[in-house]
Amino acid sequence: MKNNTLVSQFILEGFEGDLELQLGLSLLFMLFYATTLMGNIGMIVIITVDVQLHNPMYFFLKNLSLLDICYSSVITPKAMLTFATGDKAISYNRCATQMFFFSLFGTTECFFLAAMAYDRFVAICNPLLYNSIMSKKKCICLVAVSYFFGFLNCCTQTGLTFSLSYCDPGKINQFFCDVPAVMKASCSDTFINEIVLLAMCGFIIVITFTIVLISYGYIVATILSIPSAEGRHKAFSTCTSHIMAVSLFFGTAFFMYGQPGAISSPNQGKVISVFYTIVIPMLNPFIYSLRNKEVKAALRRHLKKIVVFY
Repeated sequence: MKNNTLVSQFILEGFEGDLELQLGLSLLFMLFYATTLMGNIGMIVIITVDVQLHNPMYFFLKNLSLLDICYSSVITPKAMLTFATGDKAISYNRCATQMFFFSLFGTTECFFLAAMAYDRFVAICNPLLYNSIMSKKKCICLVAVSYFFGFLNCCTQTGLTFSLSYCDPGKINQFFCDVPAVMKASCSDTFINEIVLLAMCGFIIVITFTIVLISYGYIVATILSIPSAEGRHKAFSTCTSHIMAVSLFFGTAFFMYGQPGAISSPNQGKVISVFYTIVIPMLNPFIYSLRNKEVKAALRRHLKKIVVFY
């Protein structure tokens, strides 16, 4: 039976296991987080300092890297500390704050990926009009609109979730304050919250993923019409990294938020949630840099300058 005393803090149950496993998880998360910071900061620096990368595509990549740093920083440091110390408590206000920023950055990333797919569509399908269509003003507007929808969703989800009553012991079956897991810890009726979660997140995922699918549908059709094999290969190489990142992000997001099973069986989502909160922000800079000739060329140019300088 639940005690009807309102909670001042929650218990993040995280992953079950002995002290050795918890320390191992802490070290693993620390490695992932350090790699995330180095990779994304590296992308921001190289795009900023290299004039040849000052175009719309890399403007979005730079903003995606900044977003991934923030996205990962909301979750990973607290998770590392929890695993290392065994202190699973998180205050009510910190839990609400974590959920707010996690929802903000997660939703914004959905719209970022859609904007990046649209950018590739214009670049490949309308190359002569690319610079006029993807003007600096339009790129800034797309980033601003992405954050606007992120802010709208995070305010709605956090506000509704923390309008519920929570009773002792306030256990959350997750390693961070995710919306479905926190709702499961409530002693209130969560039916309306669950409907809103599925409706809003399903709408966001469907709309943004549809934009991605339509954009890449036109891109593939355009690439296949290119007469030279070299031209087709070059065009495909610029899109492969985007498709990989989009597939990873939207696949895990749909599993967690786009279907009812995510709410009813949160245990199945713990490993998946590691991917979209920690692994994907770590992989993005490598996906976009290691498969991108322009980024690799920029890295070589600046490494040569550093070697000559010393």
